[in-house]
Amino acid sequence: METTIWVLGIVVFLALAFDFINGFHDTANAIATSVSTRALTPRRAIILAAVMNFVGAMMFTGVAKTIGGSVTDPTKLDNGIEVVIVTLIAAIIWNLVTWWFGIPSSSSHALIGALAGAVFVGAGSDKVKWGGFIEIVEGLLLSPLIAFAIGYVVMTILKYIFAKRSPHTVNKGFRTVQIFTAALQAFTHGTNDAQKAMGIITFALVAAGVQDHLEVPLWVKISAATAMALGTSIGGWKIIKTMGTKIFKIEPINGFAADLSAASVIFTATLLHLPVSTTHAITSAILGVGSAKRFSAVKWGLAGRIIITWFITIPITAVLAGLLYWIIF
Repeated sequence: METTIWVLGIVVFLALAFDFINGFHDTANAIATSVSTRALTPRRAIILAAVMNFVGAMMFTGVAKTIGGSVTDPTKLDNGIEVVIVTLIAAIIWNLVTWWFGIPSSSSHALIGALAGAVFVGAGSDKVKWGGFIEIVEGLLLSPLIAFAIGYVVMTILKYIFAKRSPHTVNKGFRTVQIFTAALQAFTHGTNDAQKAMGIITFALVAAGVQDHLEVPLWVKISAATAMALGTSIGGWKIIKTMGTKIFKIEPINGFAADLSAASVIFTATLLHLPVSTTHAITSAILGVGSAKRFSAVKWGLAGRIIITWFITIPITAVLAGLLYWIIF
């Protein structure tokens, strides 16, 4: 029993480390547009994002249950704790690598890919719930397309409505409104992304026989929400620079459209208990908004490199987790 507690302690530490890294890795999702348009100073933007991430994380658990039981059944794994450990190590490694190079990759893809790879190698392909895994991947792949489309439509409508207004007056007004959309974006990030660490900790608790259900304990919710908020407070400036300035020159009206579009996609996914990538949602929304503004304004070469990262994250983390399981255990 004492050994189990120690091992669970390691799992909780790794899960909260993943959540912390997820926080500073994905800070850009919530504040890149508002910082780049100077709607908020970097310090105020980070504080706002940290607080709203915490609030969002405390209010929902549906995504956590999906993470905890859709890829595999923790009650049917004899080595569930080991699977969780290598899953978290692989996801953390990939998050740090992409953060270092300023690439807005997906923490969600990293975690799902690593979990599937760890289960496949550690327990066999028959222990992977392929239906649940495919459903999650479909959501992860469809959400960016939807966010792109919504961003394009929203920006097109705004262009039509404000076509005869002075750009200076329009941007001045939207610079204020952006504060609220940045808060909304951070809130929805918390409702979805923080759930992933909660789900993986609950998965480990069930696998270890500490509890027999996927309901998220209160201490897990508070711990994950706090880790996410603390990570957000650190900031991920390399990714903020990529998303806020390198895709296309964002003005306040564009930032408003992108934040609103992404937040609507993320929150809808949360209500459907589907884990999606907040990184994908906001990046795709920015691309959609930029395309509506002027197709040639978007730096499609950079966008292409980002999209390639999206597609390679799941297979790379799956292989990495499988190798780590084979080496460690």
